[in-house]
Amino acid sequence: MPAHLFAYQLVQGVIPRLGWSSDLADAEDAVQETYARWYAMSPQQQEAIESPGAWLTKVASRICLDLLGSARARRERYVGEWIPEPLPEPAEWINGRPGATTVDPADRVTLDESINMAFLVVLESMTPAERVAFILHDVFRYSFAEVAEIVGRTPAACRQLASSARRRIRTSREPAAPTARRSEIVRDFKTAWEAQDIDALIGILDPDATATADGGGLVNAELRPIEGGEQIARVLVDLGGGVPDLTILERTVNGQPGLVLQQNGVTGTVIAFDFAADRITRIWAVRNPEKLRPWTTG
Repeated sequence: MPAHLFAYQLVQGVIPRLGWSSDLADAEDAVQETYARWYAMSPQQQEAIESPGAWLTKVASRICLDLLGSARARRERYVGEWIPEPLPEPAEWINGRPGATTVDPADRVTLDESINMAFLVVLESMTPAERVAFILHDVFRYSFAEVAEIVGRTPAACRQLASSARRRIRTSREPAAPTARRSEIVRDFKTAWEAQDIDALIGILDPDATATADGGGLVNAELRPIEGGEQIARVLVDLGGGVPDLTILERTVNGQPGLVLQQNGVTGTVIAFDFAADRITRIWAVRNPEKLRPWTTG
């Protein structure tokens, strides 16, 4: 495969999955703009670039830095809570089958347990410069001198940005159960929800758990997070009993065990979880139909 084609595939796979943009439409726009700039050059100019992969990554980073700034402004006008778009995964953990053999960095990122909804939510709390500096240095191993060229800061400032981003991540992380145990917890949660067993749900949820729904003003959704495991359990039981023909499916969401809610066969909600020890601490329910297109098309 020509080097520039491999580099394009890398950029195309990594931008949506590494959190440069949690809006898939923005991510695809960034990929297309990056590749458009590559093809705008003459063959001689392309040949003069020593590392097409590095060039594409740097250009994509600059584009995403601008996109992140405009996205923050849009989210200030967003109706209700904003949650990153949930990403489906072809290989489902429920079937107990291993995924396909990993052959390129983009696939490795997809399977990395740190690239989950909780991680994306933390990324959203960062400034655009923090986010890009952290991803380029800590994930892609760019030097701070190279990061500085992209971000438009000094190497020392970029070092501080990446350090600040790491602190945010460390603060947010709690010891989590192994992947197999998380699958069991989500399955138990699903069983208890279907049975309308409020006591079982309370036992699975952390007492300080939080549930957040994102409807984007397009569908009904709680505008504020629900606090407390018992309160969440009661809302879930009320919801399950009030929706006819509701089907709850076990699916992989952002590389982690999750659930998909369907009514009459139509996907209306995708749910991601975060865990501490053997309990669920965070629930993110994405209901905005614009964010569910990967789950409802194709």
